[in-house]
Amino acid sequence: MKPAFNVRQQSEIFIGPLADILSGVLPEGRVVVVSDSTIDRLYHSVLAQYDTVLIGLGESVKTMQTVEMIYRRFIELGVDRSTFVLAVGGGIVTDVAGFAASTYMRGVKFGFVSTTLLGQVDASVGGKNGVNVDGYKNMAGTFTQPQFVICDPALLRTLPEREFRAGLAEVVKAAIIADADLFGRIERTTFEALRTDTDLLSDAVSAAIRVKADIVERDERESGDRRKLNLGHTLAHAIEKASNRMNHGEAVAVGTVLIAGAAVKLGALTQADCDRIVNVLTALGFDLTPPVEVKRLLKEVGKDKKNEDGMLRIVLPVGIGDCEVRPMTMDAFAALF
Repeated sequence: MKPAFNVRQQSEIFIGPLADILSGVLPEGRVVVVSDSTIDRLYHSVLAQYDTVLIGLGESVKTMQTVEMIYRRFIELGVDRSTFVLAVGGGIVTDVAGFAASTYMRGVKFGFVSTTLLGQVDASVGGKNGVNVDGYKNMAGTFTQPQFVICDPALLRTLPEREFRAGLAEVVKAAIIADADLFGRIERTTFEALRTDTDLLSDAVSAAIRVKADIVERDERESGDRRKLNLGHTLAHAIEKASNRMNHGEAVAVGTVLIAGAAVKLGALTQADCDRIVNVLTALGFDLTPPVEVKRLLKEVGKDKKNEDGMLRIVLPVGIGDCEVRPMTMDAFAALF
C-alpha cells in the first residue's frame, strides 16, 4: 500500500487496515514495542511476537520518570542502534516512546501505530515528541520524525465514547485552521454517524491529517505556520494544568471556543463564524464550560512554553478555514476575557 502522505520525505503516513500495512513497513531486524496495558490486552496477538515495554495509562505517566523506565528496559533487552522501536497506542504512548527512541543512544529509528482518534489526527503526525515537567505540557521533547505512522480507523471502534469525542476536537481544530469544506461536512453529520460509519470517519481522519501534514511540510520546527496548529491550545494547556476534570480533547474544545470569542472582540472573526464553531462542538457533545475560572487559567498561560520574550503567540481564527498568529502581551491577552 502506498502512503497517503509523506511528511518532509521522512515520515510516511498510511491510512488503512493495520494487518495489510504493518509487515510491509517494518524494517528487517529486531523490533521492540512500546505500548500500554490496555493496548496489550486488546491486541496481544499482534504484540506477542515482539519484546514489549509497557507504560502506564493517562497523562500522569507522560514524564521523564517514564522515559527513564523505558531506557532501563531497553538496556535490559539489549536494544541498540540497529533495533527498531514500534510504539503502539494513543498520543501519550507515541509522545513518550518517540521521545525515548529519539534520545536513547542518541537516537534509534521508530514508527507508530496510532490507536486513538486524537493520536491519528494530531499527536502521532508531525515529529513532535515529548513529556511534561511538573504538569507543564511538553516541556522536554524533540522534533524527530517517525519513519511511518499507521492510522487504521477500524482500531477506533474499541475507543470509549469520551475518548472518541476528544479526538473530534482536533478534527474540528484542523477544519477551522485550513479546511472549510471539512468543517461543513462535520456540521452536516452527527457524532453517531462519525462513530459508526468507517468511510465517513476515514474521510475526516484523512482531511485532518492533510491539514497538519501540509503545515509541517512548510514549517517543521514551529517557527512560523506550524504555530497555527496550536489553535485553542494556549488555554487548553492551562485547563489541563489547573484541573484534572478534562482530557486533552475536551480542553481543546473549550480553549477553541474561548479564543473564538476573543477573536470576535478583536474584530478578527465574525460573530456568525464564532457561533458556527460553538454550535458544531456543542452538537458533537462537548461541555464548553471551563472547569475553573478563566482568571485561574490566565495565571498558567504566562508559563506556557510558547511564551517568547514576554510575548504570547496567540492563534486566532479569522474565518472558517483560516487563522492567523498574532503576537500579544500577557496583559493584552488577559484583557480579552
